[in-house]
Amino acid sequence: MPVFSLDPAQTAWCAELRALAADRLRPLVEKAEEVEPGHVNRPLVAELGRLGLLERLFTSGALDLCLMRESLAYACTEAETALALQGLGAHPVHAYGTPAQRDRWLPRVSEGSAVAAFALSEPGAGSDAAALSLTARTAGPGRWRLTGEKCWISNAPEADFYTVFARTTAEAGARGVTAFLVPADRPGLTGRALDMLSPHPIGALDFDAVPVTADDVLGDVDRGFRVAMGTLNLFRPSVGAFAVGMAQAALDATLAHTARRDAFGGKLRDLQTVAHQVAEMALRTEAARLMVYAAAAAYDENAPGVPKRAAMAKLLATETAQYVVDQAVQLHGARALCRGHLLEHLYREVRAPRIYEGASEVQRGIIAKELYTESYADVEAPE
Repeated sequence: MPVFSLDPAQTAWCAELRALAADRLRPLVEKAEEVEPGHVNRPLVAELGRLGLLERLFTSGALDLCLMRESLAYACTEAETALALQGLGAHPVHAYGTPAQRDRWLPRVSEGSAVAAFALSEPGAGSDAAALSLTARTAGPGRWRLTGEKCWISNAPEADFYTVFARTTAEAGARGVTAFLVPADRPGLTGRALDMLSPHPIGALDFDAVPVTADDVLGDVDRGFRVAMGTLNLFRPSVGAFAVGMAQAALDATLAHTARRDAFGGKLRDLQTVAHQVAEMALRTEAARLMVYAAAAAYDENAPGVPKRAAMAKLLATETAQYVVDQAVQLHGARALCRGHLLEHLYREVRAPRIYEGASEVQRGIIAKELYTESYADVEAPE
């Protein structure tokens, strides 16, 4: 599949998704903001299920996931995020779960009646996933008790189940982590909402000797880091797609504004400084888009270097979106900071993707590690 352009069917599908996001999903977001802000928007999740988008999380490849996220983000960032969180929380079940686990949860996730969450971060282990301290203490053959805390978990404490990563072998780093599927109603599991700059709920989870068994393990015992990284390698390029969708929305708003805004005896676009700035915004957005598509295509083709490509795509796209949205605000002036303005919304939304699923600094570390591994695969690394 060519990675530098979309075929007509893909282009048409993206246009359809933008229209659906504006016409059917955005009204559900506006209603929830009036009635019950700060909670999981279950009607929105259910509508994503009715539209067949949640099911596509498990039947499509990485490129399709990117196209969905970019298209939804352009018209309704809340719908994009709801879709992405369902995928992030449930992908480990789809890819590593047992038949019983998949049969119980994936149909409900696909129809939008069950909300999923990915519980990796902790107060002392955000970007350093190998430093997890949530402990799974042995309680008999094939049985454990989870004790500790998770923090900054999207959809917590309102999700119906959590993909939880816990330490099963002490002092083993990444090799001693196991992934568990933990339903929200397990005894000893409680949560609380965190007051954060976010359009969706983010919370902390407390595990007080929460019982889990071998039937709850995702993948293999002590191999949960593989589950986490396999999930992140798929979703990191699509975080970049989310960022590209926001950047494109900001760019299009800027094109419209500068074309009609009177300034200094002409239109804003007539000022060379403004025109060049808009060109720079477009250049960076397109470069980020192409890198996202290339990383997704590499994942779908099982090509070499997927971790590096995924990290590059997320890094470039999220940093680009921050730049483009900031420049769009600057060119719009004070009106862009009025509550309810598209750019005011994007300005708040665009910051978090540079942190979650591995901060920009972590992505640079991954890229450097992969580069040196590739360069010195057959020789001793330099001093």
